[in-house]
Amino acid sequence: MATLDPFNARQTLGVGGDYYALDALDANGIPTAHLPYSIRILLEGALRGNDGFLITEDDVRKIAAWTPDGERGEIPFRPSRVILQDFTGVPAVVDLAALRDAMVEMGGDPEKVNPQVPVDLVIDHSVQVDVSGASSDALDMNLDIEYHRNMERYTFLKWGQQSLANFQAVPPSRGIVHQVNLEFLASVARQEHGVWLADTLVGTDSHTTMVNGLGVLGWGVGGIEAEAVMLGQPIYMLAPDVVGVRLTGSLQPGVTATDMTLRIVEMLREHGVVGKFVEFFGSGMKALSLADRATIANMAPEYGATCGFFPVDERTLDYLRLTGREDAAVAGVEAYAKAQGLWCDEGAEEKSYTAVLELNLDDVVPALAGPKRPQDRVDLNEMKSHFLHSLTHEEGHHGHGLASEDLSKSAIVEMNGEMFDLNHGDVVIAAITSCTNTSNPGVMMAAGLLARNARQRGLSVKPWVKTSLAPGSRVVTEYYEATGLQDDLNAMGFHTVGYGCTTCIGNSGPLAEPIEAAIDEAGLIVGSVLSGNRNFEGRVHGKVKASYLASPPLVVAYAIAGNLDIDLTTEPIGHDQEGKPVMLSEIWPSEAAVDEAMKVITPEMFRQRYADAMNEPRWNSIPAEASPLYPWQDASTYIRLPTFFSGLSATPAPITTIEGAKVLLKLGDSITTDHISPAGSFPAQGPAGQWLVERDVKKTDFNSFGSRRGNHEIMMRGTFANVRIRNQMAPGTEGGFALNHETGEVTSVYEAAQIEAPKVVLAGSQYGTGSSRDWAAKARTCSA
Repeated sequence: MATLDPFNARQTLGVGGDYYALDALDANGIPTAHLPYSIRILLEGALRGNDGFLITEDDVRKIAAWTPDGERGEIPFRPSRVILQDFTGVPAVVDLAALRDAMVEMGGDPEKVNPQVPVDLVIDHSVQVDVSGASSDALDMNLDIEYHRNMERYTFLKWGQQSLANFQAVPPSRGIVHQVNLEFLASVARQEHGVWLADTLVGTDSHTTMVNGLGVLGWGVGGIEAEAVMLGQPIYMLAPDVVGVRLTGSLQPGVTATDMTLRIVEMLREHGVVGKFVEFFGSGMKALSLADRATIANMAPEYGATCGFFPVDERTLDYLRLTGREDAAVAGVEAYAKAQGLWCDEGAEEKSYTAVLELNLDDVVPALAGPKRPQDRVDLNEMKSHFLHSLTHEEGHHGHGLASEDLSKSAIVEMNGEMFDLNHGDVVIAAITSCTNTSNPGVMMAAGLLARNARQRGLSVKPWVKTSLAPGSRVVTEYYEATGLQDDLNAMGFHTVGYGCTTCIGNSGPLAEPIEAAIDEAGLIVGSVLSGNRNFEGRVHGKVKASYLASPPLVVAYAIAGNLDIDLTTEPIGHDQEGKPVMLSEIWPSEAAVDEAMKVITPEMFRQRYADAMNEPRWNSIPAEASPLYPWQDASTYIRLPTFFSGLSATPAPITTIEGAKVLLKLGDSITTDHISPAGSFPAQGPAGQWLVERDVKKTDFNSFGSRRGNHEIMMRGTFANVRIRNQMAPGTEGGFALNHETGEVTSVYEAAQIEAPKVVLAGSQYGTGSSRDWAAKARTCSA
């Protein structure tokens, strides 16, 4: 539909092209100068998208009337594009393919089912750390295994790329979706059909919010919402509260962007920002690099906000230039942002906010977060006492519930010609992983320099630690090689294992068999330290109960120390060749050293790496042909025609009353989507594993729940199958059990759900938080 323009807002931008000017509203007596930047972007989208049907003049007026304490009515948001990752993107494309079948069933043209806005799917969630960073061949070996496991899925996505309009897939090993978005896909502002618009998006990953650090408004949604946007529909939402965070000061030497972000997560969780926008401003912004801002924006789901937004300023333009964007595009962004009042000058008048919090960056100190939630920050100098207390603290978010007599338990491990004791608190996984940190040059250079300094002092990683380095961007490898730091990381066991999410999403791969056996034998509470954003119980690895989020240099430090039972601020991290103690402070890199290392980063690195972003030899060799309908394979265990759209009619069935329902699960607080629809590995003895075993799939080829989201049979059987979930209807159990109300037996949740009576799930606060995961909703409907 054509855009209606009752405010005469369409004007010409100085760099060429038209735009729908927000100040036209002011000229019509509708003031907008007070609006937060993020609300102005919502307003621009409504002003430009007013078609009198899906978006109306009244919608424009409602958004423009936003005030800090005003009424929060429903408003439309029509993003300009959609971004997907493969775990959540595959089921979205499966639904589109199934809709084409349904269109034929209803007598329509299947080729009319296409995305109506640009859709990019980045394959980053499938690589696993089957081979650790101790091996120089880890990258190639893990990629080979990834393709072997996922060929069915990748063939399907290749079909989608060739058969669907407005859809492209970025092949494996190109980087993590949010880095690819930040460094390559995002435009901040661009022209479409001669009209400038603010770059906005939704994505099927909760950390889509990372791009808000670049001044691009977007957040994660479930697959069902993303599909609606793909098919041209707006998202309808309540106008949000906007909490302002005034940043002052600057980070002190030795304090990283990760430390700052964990402090912000803690602060905003305490305040309460669920369902709200957060917008950052203040003099402290000038002390933050764009990568630092992106780190903060990335963890918006962890502090509970819809998004954490940074407005466009000179730092934004500097980053666009650094990452190889064309000069004309950068000039367009600047002209558009200034014309629309989206430009943030130092000293600009403060916008109106629902509430204003303040953080003095001078006060931030080194920290980690854990053992089971990202908002539970722990100062580095308190880590030892914190961990020791958690061992005997009652079982829950903050404790493991060990009896005092169990504290001395340990196990002897013989592995690779070495013999050692494995104890409570030993770090068995140290992973530089995740979208949050692994493309922030400041912390990545710090990790490499710490590895170099440790290597020079003769320090090494403990033999029980599984190490891995999984950069979010291939550019990281460019600057590691240019500085020689990759050699130092390799020497410490941090060879690159892949360019994807890996450990942060539970793709940590297996621990060595002797390690797993020792954990089980002695009932050990072992640890992981990762530079990720999620450490929910059971997420990182099924055998690891204490997981801590930390900056990349601290990941290297804990790999060297080998245990959580250490105060790295007062105790030696190890001993040098002469037996002298080495303190962490002695090998921690200086700011000057980090700044010097970062000088090697050039726009050409980004241009070269992204010039071939859409090409990967293995991907290019996958045979797939364009066709109106996908050729479903009955024998497939990855991609199956779902039942959702069979028998569709033009008239929806009426909503009926629920009567005689039975409680399937009664759960506590903080039940996340990881509990409802886990993404990691699964056992052969569970319903999902048994379904595969019955089809002669070997345990080594099970892959993960996340990789099998294109198969509704697996996802139904995996609902509430998290290994740490505790159902009060089945007391004394852990890991996806429920009471069968017909037989009185305790069975798997899937089996108990097969009774004919309606089922309900009872849960406490923060139910459904975590990753945006459509199967957390779909599977409950299918399995009920």
